[in-house]
Amino acid sequence: MRETGLEQATRAADRTDALAVDLDQIDAARAEEYALLATLLARAPDQQLLYRVATLRGDASPLGLAHAALSDAASRTNADLVEREFFNLFIGLGRGELLPYGSYYLTGFLHERPLARLRDSLAQLAIERSPGQSEPEDHAAVLCEVMAGLISRRFPAPENTDREFFDRHLAPWLGRFFTDLEQAAAADFYRRIGTLGRVFLEIETQAFALP
Repeated sequence: MRETGLEQATRAADRTDALAVDLDQIDAARAEEYALLATLLARAPDQQLLYRVATLRGDASPLGLAHAALSDAASRTNADLVEREFFNLFIGLGRGELLPYGSYYLTGFLHERPLARLRDSLAQLAIERSPGQSEPEDHAAVLCEVMAGLISRRFPAPENTDREFFDRHLAPWLGRFFTDLEQAAAADFYRRIGTLGRVFLEIETQAFALP
């Protein structure tokens, strides 16, 4: 028996609803990925967070393998070791091995025009600097936190704002930072974060390039 127009419309609506659920799940996973990177780049994880990271599960995909490697690294270290590693990488005596700032990667100097352009974008989105935040807004952790907020709708914004923000403020440099983190002499646990960040940004770049 042929479907009536109502039955066809109902089936089409069901497929649309299923697609919407899938997209919501994808966005939720993306937001969680950015939030994880933001947390691990903002400060050295305590032991409780390391226990949680050690529960990450992976699969045979590049992102799944990066999760599995990070989980394994978290299970083999402790908070004291990671705190020293974080200090050597990002703080140091005078400066750390890496400077995780957009202005530095794009101009070679801190507090330059990329930071000013970023602040303009944040102001247009009504996203304000958190009280007590000492890092400038072009820090890698802050940018990942903003992306997590845009994707999860915690920061209300027009559709596709996450794509525009990514293209303008992350794509020009953040992948290079994660590659440098993978190769940093002081990195052990954080080398796996570098891999995770690089692979995830490659996926984001490919997805945003789709029509």
